[in-house]
Amino acid sequence: MNPEQLLQLAQQTCKKRGARLTSAREQVFMLMAENEQAIGAYDLLEKLKEVDPGAKPATVYRALDFLSKQGFVHKIESINAFVLCHHFSDCSHPVQLLICDSCGNVEEIQSGNLDLALRAMADASGFTIIHQVVEAHGTCRACH
Repeated sequence: MNPEQLLQLAQQTCKKRGARLTSAREQVFMLMAENEQAIGAYDLLEKLKEVDPGAKPATVYRALDFLSKQGFVHKIESINAFVLCHHFSDCSHPVQLLICDSCGNVEEIQSGNLDLALRAMADASGFTIIHQVVEAHGTCRACH
């Protein structure tokens, strides 16, 4: 899907959920949708300032917080960056990311087997998983 289609889907999803996709949130969403790779909050701020010169860090962080809670973006803790989720209609899905340390490409994958194994191990330990993000670093096919 192109960025405009993703934005329309996000708008529809927010409407169904009763969530408000403000103009600042839309701008950050579009910047994320137009960006192929993971991007940090301050890099997003620099891009946002091209459109809104008065943008502040708090604007970006609030927008990212909202977008993350809606399942539209995922935070990559190991590199302190964010990536757009292209299948956010299910915002509670387990997140599994392949991160290329050479070019910075991030690919989201979904493995039911990995999720089941992790949940089984957690259950055996009496642990309840509420949110799951698995990050794997390596080299992508293009960089190999």
